[in-house]
Amino acid sequence: MPVQRTSAAQWAELLNLSPHPEGGWYRETYRAKAVIDCPEGFDGERSCATAIYFLLTSQSFSAFHRILSDEVWHFYTGDGITVHEIAANGAYIAHRLGASPGQGEVFQLVIPAGSWFASEVSAGGDHGLVGCTVAPGFDFRDFEMAKRKHLLARFPQHSEVISRLCRD
Repeated sequence: MPVQRTSAAQWAELLNLSPHPEGGWYRETYRAKAVIDCPEGFDGERSCATAIYFLLTSQSFSAFHRILSDEVWHFYTGDGITVHEIAANGAYIAHRLGASPGQGEVFQLVIPAGSWFASEVSAGGDHGLVGCTVAPGFDFRDFEMAKRKHLLARFPQHSEVISRLCRD
């Protein structure tokens, strides 16, 4: 008998996920009790690290945003996720996160602090469940949602992906 795949709605319920402001669904699963003094650009102490579950469906996407910390993405289950990164120097990388390394996917990837990034379920997929670990730990004070017109003015060479994956 074939194993039935867990649906996105089932994952959202099983993991008690909530809508995320950038798109998709999430739940914080870890926040280090230890705190650190952060370098310039941060306004105060942060937890050493944080982690979340993050779920995307073919009907949702994570809009372009950036944070002040490095973010490590971990693939768990479902279909692959494409993480679109625009580095400060304008370089564009389409990272493919998933369970098929023979087809160019990776199980983990790092988005460096300050890069603009957005994500979506890879073409033809239904949903993907990943985790994100941030160090120094995530704080919404360190989060900036992209404005389409500003990103387009700065990176016109990436207009297709910016226009598609911005909400504003």
